[in-house]
Amino acid sequence: MHRDVHGDIHGDVHVDAVELDPELVGAGGADADHDVAQYAQWLGDDALVLAQRLGAWISRAPELEEDIALGNIALDLVGQARSLLHHAGTADGRSEDDLAYFRDETEFRSSWLVEQPNGDFAATIARQLVASTYMHELYARLQHASEPTLAAIAAKAVLEVAYHRDHAVQWTLRLGDGTDESRRRMVAGLDAVWPYVDELFADTPLIDRLGDRAVRPSTLREPVLAALRDVLRQAGLAEPDLPPAPCGGRAGRHSEYLGYILAEMQVLARQHPGASW
Repeated sequence: MHRDVHGDIHGDVHVDAVELDPELVGAGGADADHDVAQYAQWLGDDALVLAQRLGAWISRAPELEEDIALGNIALDLVGQARSLLHHAGTADGRSEDDLAYFRDETEFRSSWLVEQPNGDFAATIARQLVASTYMHELYARLQHASEPTLAAIAAKAVLEVAYHRDHAVQWTLRLGDGTDESRRRMVAGLDAVWPYVDELFADTPLIDRLGDRAVRPSTLREPVLAALRDVLRQAGLAEPDLPPAPCGGRAGRHSEYLGYILAEMQVLARQHPGASW
């Protein structure tokens, strides 16, 4: 098997390759320009880093069914990352492997939300609730973008992320409306991730240049927050009242956690560049 993004997503855990749908690769035969490539990296890095985080739960989840569920979600995200990073690489001739394994920390554009530690299971579910709700709204809109490859990737991704969100919602309801301990942990998980929500909705000059080829993040704020509040209401949980963290992932300024994630993910590829098996 060729070593690439769809190989080892976490340390000693191996997952099968996810085949890239040909229709998602260079739709219309067009390469990405510089701005589209940057935007595709935003989305691809979010998916890749979150997949890496979720892969850590394999063999460590509270029950076997969750090992399988979180592993499958991670695989979906790896597939999305492959599509997005492949498209980004068409702008300058780099492969998805180059972008995943041979960029340094400051070259990544992932949001701080996806970089946050797994914590306990409730903390991971809190992060998943926010991330999947955001991604679902994003891809639902991006599938109508004027950039054909991004639209094609989004049309497939939105179906996968709908499942990811349903999984997170069901666990939020179970934990929030469960025992005193499960509720305490869910509240703590939400408090841990909520400061990183605001970054998801920040506009940049890149978004201005892209126009209808992308989705303006600020337009996602109200529908995403409304959806999150509805779930929290059903679970009997309050929206955390916390100030936003001073994030900067889209500009290459990351939390202290990303370096450790990349060190684990990239070490084999960097020690044996070009290797395959």
